[in-house]
Amino acid sequence: MRQIRHLRIIVWVIGMAAILMGFVQSALGQTPFPSDDEVNVIARQLYCPVCENIPLDVCGTKVCAEWREVIREKLAQGWTENQINDYFVQQYGDQVLAKPPRRGINWLLYMLPPVVILGGIFLVIRMYRTKRESVPISRATEPEKNHYIEKMEEELRRRKE
Repeated sequence: MRQIRHLRIIVWVIGMAAILMGFVQSALGQTPFPSDDEVNVIARQLYCPVCENIPLDVCGTKVCAEWREVIREKLAQGWTENQINDYFVQQYGDQVLAKPPRRGINWLLYMLPPVVILGGIFLVIRMYRTKRESVPISRATEPEKNHYIEKMEEELRRRKE
């Protein structure tokens, strides 16, 4: 009788463990639902297709809400940020990106400002050096002579003699 009772307890424990394992496995098998913060990280990198220069994460249009849902679905499927950005670029072109890609004519956006700043610094230094070199050193240290004063001094010397 005792053996039957121990056997029932063992069967009951194994059954409960199997049920618990089923719950754990089904919970682990579910894909995590992306939070709004995870969606907005990617949405900040995209612009609204309807409004001009408004990031997707702050735009209130219906189209942007749909795009955020697409991002949420893609994240739930395991897509990366780059894959999602590439998906929207393939669908709508480079203009949906908040940061233009560094290819083609877009290189000017990245290269022109530093070139202009360096060119300006070069011109200022060159103008400063040119101005310093144009003033003769002898003139800068000697006071300018007045011919009227020289004539007066010469006349006074002659009268004293």
